[in-house]
Amino acid sequence: MVDGVCRIENIPQISDVSTLLTNMTHMGAQVRSVNRTTMEISCENLSYGEGDSELMRRIRASYYFVGAMLGRFGRAKVAMPGGCDFGVRPIDQHIKGLSAMGAEIEVDGGYICAETKNGRLHGANIYLDVVSVGATINIMLAAARAEGKTVIENAAREPHIVDLANFLNAMGADIRGAGTSVIRIMGVDRLAGGSYSIIPDQIEAGTYLAAVTAAGGEVLIKNVIPKHLLSITAKLEEMGAETEDRGDAVLIRRNRPLRHVNIKTMPYPGFPTDMQPQAVACLCCAEGTSIVTEDVWDNRFKYVGELSRMGAKITVDGKNAVIEGVPALSGATVKACDLRAGAALVIAGLCTEGVTRVEDIHHIERGYEDMIGKLRGVGADIAVVEDSEPESRKKSRALA
Repeated sequence: MVDGVCRIENIPQISDVSTLLTNMTHMGAQVRSVNRTTMEISCENLSYGEGDSELMRRIRASYYFVGAMLGRFGRAKVAMPGGCDFGVRPIDQHIKGLSAMGAEIEVDGGYICAETKNGRLHGANIYLDVVSVGATINIMLAAARAEGKTVIENAAREPHIVDLANFLNAMGADIRGAGTSVIRIMGVDRLAGGSYSIIPDQIEAGTYLAAVTAAGGEVLIKNVIPKHLLSITAKLEEMGAETEDRGDAVLIRRNRPLRHVNIKTMPYPGFPTDMQPQAVACLCCAEGTSIVTEDVWDNRFKYVGELSRMGAKITVDGKNAVIEGVPALSGATVKACDLRAGAALVIAGLCTEGVTRVEDIHHIERGYEDMIGKLRGVGADIAVVEDSEPESRKKSRALA
């Protein structure tokens, strides 16, 4: 989208980012590594091109390329999203918004094909039928370089929505209202280069908060924005943890028995769906019975069977999971079925008697930088293990 050089800081070293950058290079972007967490991306002389379809399918949110490419080139062809398999990723709200801005969109053969009649989108008033982070982001990307004013009503309010708006504004966009339910975007002709530092990931921080809650102990988690973690820390405190806001860090300790709680996932500022599996892992050994309601994604309890292998007592009925706390879990061989489910199994493994082996850890590596090193740093006994046969390494690479 940016006709210039972007210097982006605080980039995590995860496989999703690596795949994304490789795909952008394939499309003609020039990517230079400044240091471990900083990249410079130049798209000054970029012309329209289609990304590698196999790479696109590995990305959880490949559809963001549709909004970005429509905004700059007036057309796009992008493979449908891949990544975590916990239900259908509907794009109806994306299509609704982009169509209102003048795009003709067709989904055919696993691709999203979009084009404008005169080469440029126009502003529109768009009301999202459901609060959708993906649709809000995609429309923002497209509207930043559209002609005229776009208004998104019933917009998502997540911290990364605000972060995206701040980034685009730093590049020359005119976006107001991010973080509220109404976002107004006045399109500009060009976005110039600049520098920007990405906010910390509240779900990564929340995962480590949950790990301490489940296993016990005391840990200081740095480089976080405590305000973004309020719905998470509130529930962990209900479970028996104690937290302290220390500016850009959170101290968490848990030295009392875990208590049962009820949780319902909701759009921000509610409890995030991406923390639901980690919370369930905590509740497996809590006193009493807990009920967790998943109100965002269908079929996100697929991992429950793996926790059951470790001795958890969980019953799933539609959108609800009923967790009866047990005295302790036992070690077992389990498989990560998606990113957050993998994190939940690691958390459960920290609490077990015996050795737990978590397979298919490529899911975990897509969204967590050096999880092993960070957990080992606070006392976990965890390592990567691989089968000796080279041809089977990809499938059998695991944590233990």
